[in-house]
Amino acid sequence: MSTKSANTYIPLVQEPRRHHVLGSIFTPAPTVKTSFRLPSGTINLSTLPRQRWTAIKTRCADFVGANAGLLLIMLAQLFFSLMNLAVKVLDQLDTPVPALELIIVRMVRGAPASVRGRIIMKIPDPFLGPKDVRLLLVCRGVTGFFGLFGVYYSLQYLSLADTTVLTFLGPLFTAILGHLILKESYSTKEALAGLCSLFGVVLIARPPFLFGDPSSMMIADSDDSAAKTNASDRLRAVGVHLFGVLLASGAMISIRAIGKRAHAMHCMTFFSLWSVIVAASAMVFLKVPVVYPTHWSWAAMLLMIGIFGFAAQTCLTMGLQRETAARGTMGVYVQVIFAGVLERIFFKTVPSLLSMTGAAIIIASAIFVVLTKQKQSLGDVSVELGESAVEEGLLQHAESRDDLVKP
Repeated sequence: MSTKSANTYIPLVQEPRRHHVLGSIFTPAPTVKTSFRLPSGTINLSTLPRQRWTAIKTRCADFVGANAGLLLIMLAQLFFSLMNLAVKVLDQLDTPVPALELIIVRMVRGAPASVRGRIIMKIPDPFLGPKDVRLLLVCRGVTGFFGLFGVYYSLQYLSLADTTVLTFLGPLFTAILGHLILKESYSTKEALAGLCSLFGVVLIARPPFLFGDPSSMMIADSDDSAAKTNASDRLRAVGVHLFGVLLASGAMISIRAIGKRAHAMHCMTFFSLWSVIVAASAMVFLKVPVVYPTHWSWAAMLLMIGIFGFAAQTCLTMGLQRETAARGTMGVYVQVIFAGVLERIFFKTVPSLLSMTGAAIIIASAIFVVLTKQKQSLGDVSVELGESAVEEGLLQHAESRDDLVKP
């Protein structure tokens, strides 16, 4: 055997094998072409972003479908906050628009629209309502007017957030009136929650005999005239608002007493109609002058009050048809957040520590009362959704919890 020399060629790459075929010299083996294929079920990388986007859209759709009622109620609170913002802007004018005039502008479209809706839906007694509850419907309309007047009047002297928070005293007042008038249960815990709420009201009102000179708490860089309101005007505004909340609770009691004997649109009609009647009569009796718009922005604010009010009514109606009592109640309290954000954006107002503490106490007490009521009675569901629900008259005395959940 001979040894290979150092110059012997050694290929680094293996040459193709050759095989002998009859009739030919050494012929290269045919080259085998291989291709890589994704196994079945493997994600195509080119479509991965689209698949993720589809999955996100599916999840969002499922979330909205499962929480449609709650989201609509929260959207209604945004519109109510925007409506109150328009009222607040009109109060900042050199010649403020009276609260009575704002109520007329706000409610004058409600009654005709409600009557037209009842005629289209073929609801019995579309104009006067059922005969046996007409007096209760009138009571609901008149007391509801005072609830709305309390809100609009207090916006002249209180911040948007403070005014919003005070409306959440409604569940506490309604619980007391329900015990006195409808003989509903009223526990010691509810009474303690009421006392806590009154403490929260004191922190918001800040009477000078308890807190001293209110000028030290004023916000210097705020564009809101309410931040520079003197103590007497602030106390009067809180008192008027509390009186309005008390009568608005009477409206809720009227709705409970009416029950299912009248349609919800009857309550809406009587509320709109009697608000216009009482407001117009008060303007004539008290000789309150009518303030006419002198600028396009002024007229735009008046228009916004009607538009946002109608949008809030629509969203609240649709939300209450799809949501349960407890979740619907929780959705209303986001109005405080909307009010605080809008006030910060448009008026550069930061709530004081005392106002924020009082707001937290009132909201916590209101939530406690609502949840306690629901635990006490499963067959008699009563929901207090603040000024917005009082304004609508949509929450009726239901015989079972299932009546509040629509498919």
